Amino acid sequence: MKNLIPFIFIGVIFTGCVSDKTLKEQISKAIKDDPTILTTAIEQHPVEVMTAIQKASKNAQQEMAKIQQEEEKKNLESSFDKPLQANIRADENIVGPKDAPITLIEYSDFQCPYCSRGYATVKELMKKYDGKIRFIYKHLPLPFHPLAMPAAQYYEAIRLQDPKKATAFHDQVFQNQKNLADGTKYLDSVVKKVGANLAKVKKDMSSTKVTNRISEDTTEANGFGMQGTPGFLINGVPVRGAYPAEHFTMIVDELQKRGKLKL
Repeated sequence: MKNLIPFIFIGVIFTGCVSDKTLKEQISKAIKDDPTILTTAIEQHPVEVMTAIQKASKNAQQEMAKIQQEEEKKNLESSFDKPLQANIRADENIVGPKDAPITLIEYSDFQCPYCSRGYATVKELMKKYDGKIRFIYKHLPLPFHPLAMPAAQYYEAIRLQDPKKATAFHDQVFQNQKNLADGTKYLDSVVKKVGANLAKVKKDMSSTKVTNRISEDTTEANGFGMQGTPGFLINGVPVRGAYPAEHFTMIVDELQKRGKLKL
């Protein structure tokens, strides 16, 4: 019986299907009295143990995913009734009609690979809702991306010269994100390519106008619970992550159904 106890115990722990309370208590006591029973069981039945662990892990992942989906669904439902209110500044760089019924705001990191997916999604949405959507790019440079902050500073310094050139810079960097490996040399080349004054960009990058702007965006994003990138607001409804365009379309459709959006 002693040799069987460890293996039965493994089944109890990893499947949770044992209904005999007394047996469970006996097994627990045996393990507590002699912990080597457990290690012996693992050594003698490695395949069975690993199978049980893998099955338990898979079940746990599925259950966690289900819980997360339910939580996201609940949060999304709440967001339709209480949309988040972002600060849209008077000098905001707005792509698309300024009075468009759909407002898409992104909190992003120029070096984040998921943000390049976000960029593609934004382009798809701008095309789908052409003339009915406006896009605003905001900053959330993550500390473990060394070029994220410099790229954000370049963008804002260019914006001070010409918002359209800042948008062109934004597009160029995301279209060629791998070139960020060349550091400031690449960023300088993009500045020249979009036609901005590089000397002035270099001067303005460290200005309070630029640093405060990025800080405002980061603070706002954190306040909305966006710890990673990309993060979005579509008419105040948050989307945390690089979701496909279909997810945003679902939100637009739901806003229309609820009478909160007219296209």
